[in-house]
Amino acid sequence: PTPITKAEVRDLFQLWNGALATLDSTKVAARYSKEAVLLPTVSDTPRTDSALIKDYFNSFLLKKPQGEILSGDIIIGTNWAQDAGIYEFTMGADGSKVKGRYSFVYIFEDGEWKISHHHSSVMPEAVLPTPITKAEVRDLFQLWNGALATLDSTKVAARYSK
Repeated sequence: PTPITKAEVRDLFQLWNGALATLDSTKVAARYSKEAVLLPTVSDTPRTDSALIKDYFNSFLLKKPQGEILSGDIIIGTNWAQDAGIYEFTMGADGSKVKGRYSFVYIFEDGEWKISHHHSSVMPEAVLPTPITKAEVRDLFQLWNGALATLDSTKVAARYSK
């Protein structure tokens, strides 16, 4: 067994984040184990080998992301560790920020700690629709009423959803 502390587990995130900072997808993919699974935020495709992981990061790194763990819980086992919580990325390309949920499972492989499982998803509250305001309802009514006033059935029909 190779013991690891909670602080060292958290440092594994910094190694991965440092690989992101190189903007080199090969270096990022090297942080993952031989049989890793990456379930990324902005892809429907599970990434289950080094080539697929590298392919995902080829696109993601164009945004120049840098991550920060906002909160997380660490569990340590024999030759494995888990870190799960909330992180936020600042995209250096445009300054935007994206908050998400994460889980990393690390394993000790070939003499070093590697990411065996990585799941990332956007915070659900960030994708909820914004409620419509009374003013917006009135504006929509005026559009519909204006279409009625034209006496053109095509314009009225165009105001309805499909």
